[in-house]
Amino acid sequence: MLRCKNTRVWYLMLLLLLWLAVNAAVRTVLLVMAHNAIQATPDAQTTALIFLRGALNDLFPYVFLVLPLLPFLLLKKNLWGGRKGRAAASVIFWIYACAFLFGAVAETLFWEEFGSRFNFIAVDYLVYTTEVLGNIAESYPVIPLLSAVAACAALASLFLLRPFWKRVPLPAPRSRALAVACPVMLCAAFLYTPLTSPDRLEKELSANGVWSLFSAYRHNALDYRAFYPVMDEDKAALLVRRALTEEGTRFVDEPGAEEAAAPALAGTGSSARPEWRRDIAPLRPEWRPNVIQIVVESLGSNLLGENTPNLNRLLDESLSFSSLMATGTRTVRGIEALTLSLPPTPGSSIVRRPGCEGLFSTGTVFREKGYDTAFIYGGFGYFDNMNAFFSGNGFRIVDRAAASGGDITFANVWGMCDEDLFRMALREADEQYRQGRPFYQFVLTTSNHRPFTYPDGKVSIPSGTGRKGAVAYTDYAVGAFLKEAEKRPWFGNTVFILSGDHTSSAAGHTNLPPERYRIPAIFHSPGNIAPGRVDTLCSQADIPPTLFDLLGWSYRSGFFGRSVLRMTPEQGRAWISTYQILGRLTPESLVSMEPLQKPVVLSWQGSGNPGLPVDEEQARRRTAEAAADYQFAHDAFSNGWLKEELIQRSSL
Repeated sequence: MLRCKNTRVWYLMLLLLLWLAVNAAVRTVLLVMAHNAIQATPDAQTTALIFLRGALNDLFPYVFLVLPLLPFLLLKKNLWGGRKGRAAASVIFWIYACAFLFGAVAETLFWEEFGSRFNFIAVDYLVYTTEVLGNIAESYPVIPLLSAVAACAALASLFLLRPFWKRVPLPAPRSRALAVACPVMLCAAFLYTPLTSPDRLEKELSANGVWSLFSAYRHNALDYRAFYPVMDEDKAALLVRRALTEEGTRFVDEPGAEEAAAPALAGTGSSARPEWRRDIAPLRPEWRPNVIQIVVESLGSNLLGENTPNLNRLLDESLSFSSLMATGTRTVRGIEALTLSLPPTPGSSIVRRPGCEGLFSTGTVFREKGYDTAFIYGGFGYFDNMNAFFSGNGFRIVDRAAASGGDITFANVWGMCDEDLFRMALREADEQYRQGRPFYQFVLTTSNHRPFTYPDGKVSIPSGTGRKGAVAYTDYAVGAFLKEAEKRPWFGNTVFILSGDHTSSAAGHTNLPPERYRIPAIFHSPGNIAPGRVDTLCSQADIPPTLFDLLGWSYRSGFFGRSVLRMTPEQGRAWISTYQILGRLTPESLVSMEPLQKPVVLSWQGSGNPGLPVDEEQARRRTAEAAADYQFAHDAFSNGWLKEELIQRSSL
């Protein structure tokens, strides 16, 4: 079967054959999973191209994976000599087979959760090994999986190597061809650009998981100006300013600012950058209630239904926003939008970056009004840098570390169950009321997260069986929390805000499928806020200014969001993003900007997937608005303009 003069080459070829076979199998499984998730499968020609591109994309990561073998292959003259040498080579082959198969299982499970190949989330989670490993241990049968991987790797090694060892010739001298080929292959691998497709699903299926992980690691932080459209700074500031112009606002450089800044549009470069900071004047009498903001893990609008009777009732009894979009796909993106009211800058969330402390936030406005501000979380808040972010911005931290043994009746690796979390929030509220101080709580839940475990006997769906049960349990916990809150003396003077941090999945055929970003938002205060539904397209970042508008507060704002109640339907817009792809959604179009790519503008009619490209004039205008928002937000954070003390100054 095998007649060659160089066993080293055949050994690498057999390892490559196993690598390609495993990746082809993964691609097949992911294709089936994608079909089940979105009920769409590429045609035969497209499928063939996916596998062809995929095989080519698999070749170059293989070069890096076998780098540790090269010294062994090049320097050992009698590599296969004797039983010990062959046994060592067989064990090495088995270890590689285990790694390939383990990666295949990991990719499949990651796709099931996030609908994509390994990305920045995977890199991000590797930093927090305790939670991640605990989540894996509680979500999956780890020992059986690892045993199956080891057994399958042994069978694959036996199948491939047994005939190889039987027919292999005597050891050959060290291969000069291999010594020359190795550096050439390495150079090619470094320079190689993976083959891809405009369709997101086809691109993900064609990709290689190892390469995707490496790429995500390299691109976890992006300089907007190096990768995205850049315009004149004054023009960007002016476009942002115009988008923020509304009744009851006065920019800090007024009067006459619009006329002074007008030359920037003509490219003359005004020396005074138009301001986005503004003084907000109330349109209703001031009211200072307590505020409890509940942010529910992975709660997309698509999850509301038969398993959420309490949330359904709240929608009818509260002021709700039907077209509100999450800014991203991770909890830290939701925190960023809900506290800082910013578009999502590319790369990691500001919550996790150096310089995230001392920023103008919702806490700034509340504390100016005499409020206690607290971040209440059922897990350990060091995860995702949340404690550092909130404490660095003036919030008290109340997380799992602050809970006593009696506070926790049920917990998994992510934290205490939602009922325990809400009891902790009630205790904190009672204490602040006793002290006679108004309070603002940012309460972050965890139960609607894999492994989807929760106390038995609360809902009809068994614990640990999937997201439907977790959503039903969170709904139950919210209902129980509000019933308990109604018994408190502070209930009648409290606003409850409930929204998702992001949706459970943002995967689809397009890079930014708008429907996969839609989350519920509810403002509930019986007798104080009239029930109703607002259909204007808006962003998660608009929740803070909308709240302060409802409360009739005057304050100096550094927010990029604005009150939805002061928007017309035509003014609606939302920012949606992944870590690298930035989008701006309007009632009729979606702008999508990828690193080093020309922005794409597609038509959109308020629901469904984006359609055909829009006309040139509309594309130019919408691209400029999107670029202005993201560029100015990036510059504002990078240059320190978002610092709390700077927002309060009369000039920057």
